Amino acid sequence: MGTRTSDISGFYVVGINYKKTDAAIRGQFAINNEQYDRILALAPSLHLNELFILSTCNRTEIYGFADNAGQLASLLCTETIGDVDSFMEMAYVKRGSQAIEHLFLVGAGIDSQILGDYEIVGQLKLAVKFARERQFIGASIERLVNCVLQSSKSIKNQTALSGGTVSVSFAAIQYIRENISDLSDKNILLIGTGKIGRNTCRNMVDYMSTRNITLINRTESRADELAAEMGVQSAPLDQIEQQAAAADIILVATNAELPTLLRGHVEGHGPKLLIDLSIPCNIEESVRVLPGITLINVDELSKIKDETLQKREAEVPKAKAIIAEHISELMDWFEMRKHVPVLKAVKSKLKELHTSPLFSQLSGQSFPCTTDMDEQIQRVINGMATRMRQKNQGGCHYIQAINEYIAAN
Repeated sequence: MGTRTSDISGFYVVGINYKKTDAAIRGQFAINNEQYDRILALAPSLHLNELFILSTCNRTEIYGFADNAGQLASLLCTETIGDVDSFMEMAYVKRGSQAIEHLFLVGAGIDSQILGDYEIVGQLKLAVKFARERQFIGASIERLVNCVLQSSKSIKNQTALSGGTVSVSFAAIQYIRENISDLSDKNILLIGTGKIGRNTCRNMVDYMSTRNITLINRTESRADELAAEMGVQSAPLDQIEQQAAAADIILVATNAELPTLLRGHVEGHGPKLLIDLSIPCNIEESVRVLPGITLINVDELSKIKDETLQKREAEVPKAKAIIAEHISELMDWFEMRKHVPVLKAVKSKLKELHTSPLFSQLSGQSFPCTTDMDEQIQRVINGMATRMRQKNQGGCHYIQAINEYIAAN
């Protein structure tokens, strides 16, 4: 997948997140699957062959091997509403080991808007799977992501960083419970049944003790299946206006490029609580000025603080220690990978040497069988690889490997 993958100095992340940008700005640079597909189709023409994009309600980041960060940013912004100059003014750029450490922190939920939010793991898996299916994940990124996921799993099992129930979807439930005292007579509409929508539906059923919920999704069968599983109702997309008018609480968890819930859907239909879990925002902003309408987005939800988050803060040092161990192992692998071309060359030369008359004269015996030869050469290569990890003296090890092979015969 290109010539850069053996050198981590060419690995970059360029991105924006909740720390410097609000939901409206992040929405200008959010990437849905259709845009992601077009970006990857364009990438080879820009000599970019190993990359993936992570776009969530908290962030839009592009990771990959490139000559410089600008290449990746320019590619990303071919499909965004915002332009590349604006993106770079707000973006963070990390390279090599810093980029790798950043991905580990993201994968652990340490860099999430709600500390320890474990939903990021699923989002990362899907982002990489999408790129892998289109041949944009080579050996280096594959190894990196696997290590990040292993680290995240270890943190999940060995610390309480993700303990309790706090995520964007659960924060929405907390907000509803804190601001609406009696839910028994409230009609709830949930638009969007992707990962966040499904989690939100489950949280409502589990923690709000209500099934007075109607689901709407662009692919109607997905809403029907979730409704049957959770014991709630579903409705087709063409009933969105009717359902929105009747609802007291509306949650939107779609990823459309344009708003899904419009002003006309709710205007003149009484007081409503609207919660937008989408990036870009999928509730038309002008509804905020309507009388009786309360509109809450992901940035406002993230301000919720409770005892669970305080406990999670105390677990961060433990989580970072686990990350450091996994990064150390990964760096050993990257260092070893740098030597692969030399090791292959030495192995090839040893096989050539084996068939040379000079070898027979030096070793004082006839050629061993092919199986014995392969085993002997591999032992020599393994020893060479170990020494190269310990001391970067490729040329000396090359000569030593030849001497060892001759001595072994």
